[in-house]
Amino acid sequence: MDNLIGQIPEFVLAVVQGLVYLFVFAIGVGVLWIGVLYVRDKTQTESTLRRNYPVVARFRYMFEHMGEFFRQYFFALDREEMPFNRAERSWVYRAAKNIDSTVAFGSSRDLRRPGTVYFVNCPFPSLPHEQKEVAAVTVGPYARKPYTTRSLFNISGMSYGAISIPAVKALSMGAKKAGVWMNTGEGGLSPYHLEGGCDIVFQIGTAKFGVRKPEGGFDDQKLKAVAANDQVKMFEIKLSQGAKPGKGGILPGIKVTEEIAAIRGIPAGEDAISPNRHEEANNVGELLDMVQHVREVTGKPVGFKAVVGAYGFFISMCEEINKRGIESAPDFVTIDSADGGTGAAPMSLIDNMGMPLRESLPLIVDILTKHGLKGRVKVCASGKLINPSDVAWAFCAGADFVNSARGFMFALGCIQALQCNKNTCPTGITTHNKKLQRGLVPANKAERVAHYAKNMVKEVSIIAHSCGVSEPRKLKRFHARIVLGDGRSLAMEELYPTPEPIVKAAE
Repeated sequence: MDNLIGQIPEFVLAVVQGLVYLFVFAIGVGVLWIGVLYVRDKTQTESTLRRNYPVVARFRYMFEHMGEFFRQYFFALDREEMPFNRAERSWVYRAAKNIDSTVAFGSSRDLRRPGTVYFVNCPFPSLPHEQKEVAAVTVGPYARKPYTTRSLFNISGMSYGAISIPAVKALSMGAKKAGVWMNTGEGGLSPYHLEGGCDIVFQIGTAKFGVRKPEGGFDDQKLKAVAANDQVKMFEIKLSQGAKPGKGGILPGIKVTEEIAAIRGIPAGEDAISPNRHEEANNVGELLDMVQHVREVTGKPVGFKAVVGAYGFFISMCEEINKRGIESAPDFVTIDSADGGTGAAPMSLIDNMGMPLRESLPLIVDILTKHGLKGRVKVCASGKLINPSDVAWAFCAGADFVNSARGFMFALGCIQALQCNKNTCPTGITTHNKKLQRGLVPANKAERVAHYAKNMVKEVSIIAHSCGVSEPRKLKRFHARIVLGDGRSLAMEELYPTPEPIVKAAE
């Protein structure tokens, strides 16, 4: 043995000896650190578990944190996870990558669950020569510059600040390629929204970021400056948002960089918390006045976004519009769902407040129809509509457009890591950490955004053609059936019968 050791070069022996010393040192440091943790846990009074089970109890917090990720990969079934299950996400990923979206053997969807929607195929579906291009729709006929578009499926509001520069760039470029609009979210108009050359809907939140006076309230000169950009086609006044109705937007201070602060007109590094409503709009009449003011200043179509709760507000609004004249109506309303998403919201609101879209969308469409305003006021549906079946249902319910935020986040590569509010998003979408943003290459992701939007229209059109109509906006409520509690289904038009108008329909 001594002879064998003697044949080993000295430098090798030195390296091995050094590694042994390093290993022993590491063990010593580890033991010392465990000792420090033991003393700290045993003497602290905040956590009962750590006081009773020092050091060991810390593993519970690690496993609890990691459980979010293990569940979606190893334990959750394809269709049981929330807020979006694996089957829903997988379709978006395939559509965004423009790869084969067909499946084999049979559906894994449980058609017996109450609330499940399926569509009734026509015995004589539309032949290729009967199928038509999506018709153009004009929004804002009483604005100086109405907006005409063929888009069906658009990018919902995501502020620069809530999402990163590369994400905004990718969405802007992808929207241009797909011919859809992009909503700025309430954080103001950044150069990155404009970079791709797409159509823009400028959202005005309760803090009026980007168009506000320093002390609050509208700055008409800033409104005019935004409207002067030809890419900005419409303005959306945000009354409430699906995940947090009754509370304004929240952008944690860690995400309020110098640039974001300059765009919004707020101090850097401080939490950006919007009021829970517009001070100018305390009732229906004042809301219509605000819509008219923004439309008059900008010359462009103006609507509002709201979660439906106390729906009598919409009835009062329609009655007031018919008193004033149809030109006073908002040019569109965006109906957000109680199961909408956000980067940060109190759980008490995200779990409990507002109506889900499945109930509120047909309700509002019927109110507008009853008061003769459905043709005048276009309806956008928003909130958890990321798959073709969801979007087709919205058109059956009476929507004119569908908007999605989280669907396009998945197209960018979101893995539902639930880190949106922590500036630690691993896919670079909702973080301002440059190292994490590096993985999101706007030029590549723009292609996926465009593929997702185009494939959505393609597959919703397939559903429409199977139902026997030439394009998605011709879908009606009798084309969809909804499963009831006893397992039977009922036609959507029987559950939500279209009301007889009490006022002559607006032209």
